[in-house]
Amino acid sequence: MVGFKATDVPPTATVKFLGAGTAACIADLITFPLDTAKVRLQIQGEKQGPVRAAASAQYRGVLGTILTMVRTEGPCSLYNGLVAGLQRQMSFASVRIGLYDSVKQFYTKGSEHAGIGSRLLAGSTTGALAVAVAQPTDVVKVRFQAQARAGGGRRYQSTVDAYKTIAREEGFRGLWKGTSPNVARNAIVNCAELVTYDLIKDTLLKANLMTGSCPPFSVWVPGTW
Repeated sequence: MVGFKATDVPPTATVKFLGAGTAACIADLITFPLDTAKVRLQIQGEKQGPVRAAASAQYRGVLGTILTMVRTEGPCSLYNGLVAGLQRQMSFASVRIGLYDSVKQFYTKGSEHAGIGSRLLAGSTTGALAVAVAQPTDVVKVRFQAQARAGGGRRYQSTVDAYKTIAREEGFRGLWKGTSPNVARNAIVNCAELVTYDLIKDTLLKANLMTGSCPPFSVWVPGTW
């Protein structure tokens, strides 16, 4: 672009969209076993009474859950639902983070000076929209993580089979179970995360503690913000 150095050209919405999704997928690859352990702990004892469930708990603590799964189901069990998890991150994070700047500019009608109200609207909008788009992948991911390999057959044989089975047995709406609370949660989380980051960055730039004029979530280049 004329008048811009290579490091001064802000990234396009497409770059932000893909960059946010890719980064989230990398993070998911690293942390997925912890997420699987969390799901197993959350659903433990759901078919038992509270007293019986406490007495016969199979999983105890995060490390204990991971070790038990590796011992009884094999190391690969920690990555049950990984494909759906990556699908979720690519669709969820891309919308939630990657479209934040574009939606904020829409609410401010292109103005460079965005008030906190516009930022909150942008954060809640992209957070809610991301859930609406990615909820089926989240449902399939959790179903796979909850599905134990040891003892008995598995209900879902593959990611595609899971989508088909849920839609066939529970109806198309089954893929969007839990959407309402998830929308509310992620709208709030997105506001807390992105708006806080946005405001802190603006404050640092105005105080001349760092230089640069790239918008939030732009591609960072050494020597620039």
